[in-house]
Amino acid sequence: MSRFAPHLENQHGPHNPFPGLQALERRLGHALPHRIGSNEGLDMPHRALAARFGSDIADLARTYGDAEAWRIRELLAEGLGLPMETLLVDAGADSLMALTLRALCEPGDTVITSAGTYPTWSYFVHGHGCRQIEVEYASGPGYLAPDLGGLAAAAKRERARVVYLANPDNPAGHLHSDADVRALREHLPDDCTLVLDEAYHDFRDDADASEANAVWPGVIRLRTFSKAHGLAGLRVGYAIALPETRAMLLKVRIHYAVSSLALAAAETVLRHPDETREHVAAVVKRREALSQWLQERGAEVLPSTTNFVSLRMETAERASEIHRQLLAEGTLIHRPAHPALGHVLRISALDDALVPGRLETLALALQEAN
Repeated sequence: MSRFAPHLENQHGPHNPFPGLQALERRLGHALPHRIGSNEGLDMPHRALAARFGSDIADLARTYGDAEAWRIRELLAEGLGLPMETLLVDAGADSLMALTLRALCEPGDTVITSAGTYPTWSYFVHGHGCRQIEVEYASGPGYLAPDLGGLAAAAKRERARVVYLANPDNPAGHLHSDADVRALREHLPDDCTLVLDEAYHDFRDDADASEANAVWPGVIRLRTFSKAHGLAGLRVGYAIALPETRAMLLKVRIHYAVSSLALAAAETVLRHPDETREHVAAVVKRREALSQWLQERGAEVLPSTTNFVSLRMETAERASEIHRQLLAEGTLIHRPAHPALGHVLRISALDDALVPGRLETLALALQEAN
């Protein structure tokens, strides 16, 4: 059985009816400066927009982005050592999640997920009409992580179409090795796809290694510009997959989901990798400082390969109480809504988290518990 939705296998199309100006110029081999065949802005002057944000923003706002994201894929291909045909750019990892479900599943198909992992995935699963089976996290002293063996067993038992894994995990922060992830894929049914959410990939020590960026059969790797690149508000992400898988994803992709502004911003940060590396190094330093501060106050801090620190409280009720108290003080930390991980608190590794007194309520609660 094919791993893709049957209706996509049984048709030649659909094809993008409006591939875009940039794609047409590439195909023709020359520029098209006289653009009187489209309705993009119709010479909207954008005086107010330019006054607030500058003329570059006004110019970008008038036109659609490159539907093929050619320059972004060129830069990513160069940086990752991959063919452009294995890369697909879309409106953030969330949009890519919805895209994979549209390409892989029909309503009623079964999807396997860790109980309490990134909740937007489940939002799309239910919205697509799929059946979701949740597998409890593996847990032990200093350890909280998706159960790879449990995911594989559930996929076989339930004849699943898709298994979702966040790696590094959100909200626990755990990183499974590439060898373990590949072993998981090998233990899945042949027609089951592993959707590998790597939103925090850039915080891995080996983020630039070739194996950490390889194309794996039966796997769709999802990445984002929201975390290490600081473009969360512009919505840019990309998938790494076999060319034939990418072709299927393109059949159900919204053509202009990524705006011209988002593409320009992504291109800019990719052309300045030193700035991103500097940011990642600073985040890791703050993460370690925050972890140490929490541990000194008796917290059970979970190992993290992300831009946040997670700690495990003795009960969900205690975690909820601390969360509410901090909200009342104007401080937002994250507590997973899923009951399976209600005892976990997640704190982003920001300078503000290290300001003296900022987390005093949490510190007092930890001291009382000890």
